[in-house]
Amino acid sequence: MARRRLLLLLKPFDVLPTHQSDNISNFRNPKLLQVLKYLDSRRLVHKEAINFCQNILRKKLVDWEAVYRFNLCRSICDVDLVVTIGGDGTLLQASNFMDNSIPVLGVNSDPTQAKEVEEYNEEFDATRSTGYLCAATVENFEQIMDDILENHARPSEVSRMSVTLNSKQLPTYALNDVLIAHPCPATVSRFSFSIKKEDQSGSSLVHCRSSGLRVSTAAGSTAAMLSAGGFAMPILSKDLQYIVREPIAPGPYNSLMHGTVKPEELMEIAWYCQEGLIYIDGSHLVHSVQHGDIIELSSKAPKLKVFLPSDLIS
Repeated sequence: MARRRLLLLLKPFDVLPTHQSDNISNFRNPKLLQVLKYLDSRRLVHKEAINFCQNILRKKLVDWEAVYRFNLCRSICDVDLVVTIGGDGTLLQASNFMDNSIPVLGVNSDPTQAKEVEEYNEEFDATRSTGYLCAATVENFEQIMDDILENHARPSEVSRMSVTLNSKQLPTYALNDVLIAHPCPATVSRFSFSIKKEDQSGSSLVHCRSSGLRVSTAAGSTAAMLSAGGFAMPILSKDLQYIVREPIAPGPYNSLMHGTVKPEELMEIAWYCQEGLIYIDGSHLVHSVQHGDIIELSSKAPKLKVFLPSDLIS
């Protein structure tokens, strides 16, 4: 029997302060010192979480081969389980390189602490990692790993979004959302869209002038989509949700600026600016578009197997 393999994807430390704790006291400004201590504590908590999880995995996975990565640049294959340690962003990064055959477990290494948020409320935002898609923290990681190894836990199948540019399928599926906009956020984007069914029937063409178009999956509906005025969808929903950002249009027309795309439908977008960008799950995966390009978005993409927090699927 082939030896099973695990990929451990770690949130890079370079996104956190790089100074040494001993040097923080050199800062004279009390407020700045307070913020730096808070940021440094986040780095230390993340580091301790990694060490903790690694120790648990060494103890539990004596018959497994573990592979550790801080960054990914190619498809994930030849592993039986992926564990991400960081937050939702780290899990998103992994999902961009995964098909629907390998399950992933997210560990929130730096969860928000309610007392800390309350203590620093008037000073700065002390919110840490949301970890919306992360089922584990250091508090329950060992138990969840036991449940996975003993087949007492099953991953959920979460919908992703397929992106097609001029009839060519882009290699990355969006777990969170897609933003289509001009490279300069101050420039008005011009595009049209329609919602089509499989028989090519569908809604009328909607012409837009705005700051761009955002389309999210159910998993991404609680992130930027919600902040932009959208609504949260059940995590296992197969619908997509779209919102035209800051539309330049009269009142009644605005009712067409926000809606859903059903699983049997696709959203077709025609781009009318000289240049534009498609952002997939944030700013790391970007594709250029030009005047006349046609973009199609749908939920017809391989689902991602994720061990989700129990409160999301209860």
